[in-house]
Amino acid sequence: MDGANTSATPLLAVDGVSLEYRTPERIVRATHRVSFDVFAGDRYVLLGASGCGKSSLLKSVAGFVPPREGEIRLAGKKVDQPGPDRIVVFQEFDQLPPWKTVRENVMFPLLASRKLGRKEAAERASHYLAKVGLADFADAHPHTLSGGMKQRVAIARALAMQPQILLMDEPFAALDALTRRRMQEELLALWDEFRFTLLFVTHSIEEALVVGNRIGLLSPHPGRLRAEINSHQFGLHSQGGVAFQETAQRIHRLLFEHEAGDVARAQDAANAALSDAADLHRRAA
Repeated sequence: MDGANTSATPLLAVDGVSLEYRTPERIVRATHRVSFDVFAGDRYVLLGASGCGKSSLLKSVAGFVPPREGEIRLAGKKVDQPGPDRIVVFQEFDQLPPWKTVRENVMFPLLASRKLGRKEAAERASHYLAKVGLADFADAHPHTLSGGMKQRVAIARALAMQPQILLMDEPFAALDALTRRRMQEELLALWDEFRFTLLFVTHSIEEALVVGNRIGLLSPHPGRLRAEINSHQFGLHSQGGVAFQETAQRIHRLLFEHEAGDVARAQDAANAALSDAADLHRRAA
């Protein structure tokens, strides 16, 4: 199941979605008519430079940001608000209420959504804390944990909700390189066990190839889906390999050389317009 799902019906459909933000000066378009499908069991990665709208798209899938145009559907139903069928793991380490213990943090959304009673929520929290290697820290408070451990708690909390899709917004970006690699290993091990559906945002080409089985490449200002890459053949074992590096270079070209070409063409057009204006001025004189 490590390749793309062959089911004809996607679990998540992002259909022509444009997102906009209003500032005091103007309206900013974050994405322009982005479309992609995520199938059950996919690990779909949105990859692009800062400002391409990838985090905005994830927040829109979560139900926090309504599309200006287009539609998002989960299991055939239009997404128009947050819900327990979509759980987000953010980059920030302070996403855990500090006054709650680790176990209580994992239990909280289960109780708040009335998905489980207290006894069942405690049992499920203990189960998933064990899966992320934090059984011995269940009664600790977040301020006593490292950054990587806090992210494990956030992942355990998300998985305990058993959402239809897990949304992760650059969850390892603030970690040191060694911890980041370990967290990638643990995420893939959890996926091997539970086969959850994942939508993952990153600006790292290498992380996208390691984590994803499919990668959507977003161009910046506003974000457009430039290409999709199948990456199910890669993993942590592939880093340093020829095929891995060649694919990473291909992705880099798709993301940045195309952009450079767009800038150059725009500059050429501007220079041509200035030249035409100067000609007209001379003729008028």
